[in-house]
Amino acid sequence: MQNSDIARRGLVLLGCGKMGSAMLEGWLAAGLPCRSVWINDPHPSDWVTAQGVNLNADLPTAPAIVLVAVKPQVMRDALPTLARLGNGDTLFLSVAAGITIATFEDMLGADTPVIRSIPNTPAAVKQGITAIIGNARVSETQLQMAETLLSAIGQTVRLETEDQMDAVTGLSGSGPAYVFHMIDCLAKAGEAQGLAPDLAMTLAKATVAGSGALAQQSDETPSQLRVNVTSPNGTTQAGLDVLMHPDTGLPPLMVKTIDAATKRSKELANG
Repeated sequence: MQNSDIARRGLVLLGCGKMGSAMLEGWLAAGLPCRSVWINDPHPSDWVTAQGVNLNADLPTAPAIVLVAVKPQVMRDALPTLARLGNGDTLFLSVAAGITIATFEDMLGADTPVIRSIPNTPAAVKQGITAIIGNARVSETQLQMAETLLSAIGQTVRLETEDQMDAVTGLSGSGPAYVFHMIDCLAKAGEAQGLAPDLAMTLAKATVAGSGALAQQSDETPSQLRVNVTSPNGTTQAGLDVLMHPDTGLPPLMVKTIDAATKRSKELANG
């Protein structure tokens, strides 16, 4: 990033909590000069303070990008402070949940390039996945710039319409919590069969983490990977007969889970 448009014009980070810090660490490691970064945060961490960035200082006249990483509830107070950067060629990239592109356009101007994104919590270990969608003012170059920045915390995917954001929130945004709960359930089930709690939790964590890594790296589908480890009339089959039951198993439960989260995302977006 040393010779990029971002390095030349500057990057503004509005809010630098856990998500912002994870991204900043990746950008600096990729070669973005610390003096090309402006951070506006009333309570920066000691780590952020030590990075040599421009902290709560006067902002550049026309930065390449403003990354909005404040909590949604303080957005309406924080964003108007950057209104002068709207209606230009500064890209606004939001990682704030539930704040629509129309809201940004209302607060910054209808001609402002805006990209809305939804990362998830595995971004903290650079294993996240982020969905993005831009308004009509966003160029392909700006989309690629956003993808480059977000690649510091994992993968990115592009959406076709903003309406898909609610389903993404229900699936990948809220999904880590479902997986964490599954780890707990696996461990508790192991305890019920006589395993010590620490041992059961170690086995559960490693099983979920390893299976996820295998699913990511394998050329085979998760369905095929499941078949590969399922011997006819064996132990895995016995367990799957319960888990895959069409009425009481995981498939209908997961559909209801994602549906509930998606509906709630829509409710929150509509105020």
